[in-house]
Amino acid sequence: MNKLIVLYIVIVSFFMANSLYGQAISSFSGKEMKIENWIDANFKKGKHPPFSFVYESVHSGSFIKRWSFSSQKLGEIEKGVFNNVYRWQDEKTKMSVECDVKYYPEYRAVEWVLGFTNGSPENSASIEQVKVIDMSFQYGSDGEIILHYADGSTPSRADFHPRKKILTHGEPFEIYPHNGRSSDHAFPFFNIESTSGQGAIFAIGWTGTWYAHFEKKSDNAISFDAGMKNLNTYLKGNESIRTPSICLLFWNDKDRMTGHNAFRRFMINHQTPKIDGKPAVYPVSTSFNYGDPHPCNEYTCLTTDYALAMINRYKRFKLVPEVFWLDAGWYIKANEVENNKNWANTVGYWEIDNNRFPGGFKPIADAIHEAGAKFMVWFEPERVIKESNWGIELKEWMLDAKGTNAYLFDLGNKDALSWLCKFIGDFMEENGIDYYRQDFNMRVDNYWRENEETGRIGIGEIRHIEGLYAFWDYLLKRFPEAIIDNCASGGRRLDFESMKRSAPLWRTDYSYGEPVGYQTHTYGLSFFLPLTGTGVEKNDKFTFRSSLGTSVIFNWKITDASSSFIEMQRCFKEFMDMRPYFYEDYYPLTSYEDMTTDDIWLAYQLHRPSDDTGIIVAFRREQSSDKTIEVKLSAVDHNKTYRVTDRDTGESFVRTGDELRKGLQLTLKEPRSSLIFEYGE
Repeated sequence: MNKLIVLYIVIVSFFMANSLYGQAISSFSGKEMKIENWIDANFKKGKHPPFSFVYESVHSGSFIKRWSFSSQKLGEIEKGVFNNVYRWQDEKTKMSVECDVKYYPEYRAVEWVLGFTNGSPENSASIEQVKVIDMSFQYGSDGEIILHYADGSTPSRADFHPRKKILTHGEPFEIYPHNGRSSDHAFPFFNIESTSGQGAIFAIGWTGTWYAHFEKKSDNAISFDAGMKNLNTYLKGNESIRTPSICLLFWNDKDRMTGHNAFRRFMINHQTPKIDGKPAVYPVSTSFNYGDPHPCNEYTCLTTDYALAMINRYKRFKLVPEVFWLDAGWYIKANEVENNKNWANTVGYWEIDNNRFPGGFKPIADAIHEAGAKFMVWFEPERVIKESNWGIELKEWMLDAKGTNAYLFDLGNKDALSWLCKFIGDFMEENGIDYYRQDFNMRVDNYWRENEETGRIGIGEIRHIEGLYAFWDYLLKRFPEAIIDNCASGGRRLDFESMKRSAPLWRTDYSYGEPVGYQTHTYGLSFFLPLTGTGVEKNDKFTFRSSLGTSVIFNWKITDASSSFIEMQRCFKEFMDMRPYFYEDYYPLTSYEDMTTDDIWLAYQLHRPSDDTGIIVAFRREQSSDKTIEVKLSAVDHNKTYRVTDRDTGESFVRTGDELRKGLQLTLKEPRSSLIFEYGE
């Protein structure tokens, strides 16, 4: 009997024996698997789709195949991206479910968004336990199934620390974020690896409270589901809602980094904002002497004259960045230090302080543009101090919660959302602002919970997140060359959906510039998100190189007599030389059992397949007693010869690709030191 037929019989038997409510199950096939075939097999009439929900207290697995079904194939909507839409409807109650599916054949990737619509004028029955993905994966052989994931931001040295969990029978694993922000204490990106060399990257797109649940079901199968953590609601007449998006990227290889690197390329090429049809390049930025002088904080004492002087000083020393970054504290009230006011307790006074900035920001913007740079300004529109102008004048658009000193601007209110879009858009246009920076320093789930109608758990969260996406989409449409920086107390709103619209240029609020933590953050995030940024305050090599990446903000004190502009220029050049490699393939070179200690080395490799070149970045931390470690490179061709050059000394040597794969010694004679090796043919 044909082996494929035998495999099919085994899979069908597994379905019938193990699939509760007809849970969707997918078998992994070889590299020849086409994602469009996977979609056709899982989204079709008479098939249990790869999601589930409970409606009228009944699980969808018992009725979804009886609902009317329709599908629409929209074809290639942009280069390399195809779109199908599937609908199921209950003819009796007029409740319908729509699954908007996009797929990417080059990457064997698929994403979908699930929506519900009540087509009746009457309130619907309750919808609950919505699992936007609800599947089992069966692998080609028995063995370990390993879940690779990462910590969220807390913030700490361990932000985005990579983790792995070997799944075992009877020990389900569930993870979710805290406080209503999508990467607060958890991170919605995963790699499911099997010893058969088959795996999938799995990502959740929801900038609120998601959950993910994993469980090993047999020696060669895993079950997992994900969605909103808190959703149990009826829909009003003719009401619609959307739920989280889901992404799967399938990979086949003995090395799981094949999957991670395919996902990195997928994110860069298809899931990040584009400018002129190309993925946006996230900028090198600088500030206006952050926090200067005491007791001012952030930019509460900045003036137009001082800003212009700083711009001229950066021009004088040939250190003009791609973006001048004005952060918090520019608005009225923020600099009333004598009244215990600061940047944080005056949000909601979104009026430029004309005593410090006569004429608004336009004179600063004009000087920045004349210098050849862009201008980015910080806002925090969702958190509104209760006694602020917005808190008083726009109170009808505010949500309150017990024991708080701030309101939540209700993005779920259509009138409020429309007003905010125009306000921020006009503000940017009138003041010559190129890039918009949005912060969000508050817990939010309590506001949603305390303002929900009876029987409508989750609606407040859904409407707010829908409004957030609509707001960002509005700005990107109005300013097609803009970048939206997404902060949220550092990187606490990082998820598959937010990455489509925004850039994490300040990925953590952990101890500004502390290098060991920053090395850990780069190492962990790089498995899933290639495009992130952070800050640096010092220009010694160990500290500066800890902030290498696709984006950085130089928080240098260019007016400080102890600072060296020559060293700043060296750092600037090195960053620009290294940045292109952070858009390429990533390989960790040292273990990540505990990356936060001071007694280890940390090293990684970035490889560019297009020209077979790359870099090695390594750090010997302060308490490490090892002067030398051995690393094994990936991606280099066994049969080629490479010249490896030390960027610091200029010394070079030749090794074959086979030798580099078997082992390369890295030596740093002094603790708290770093190296960069560049290699190529």
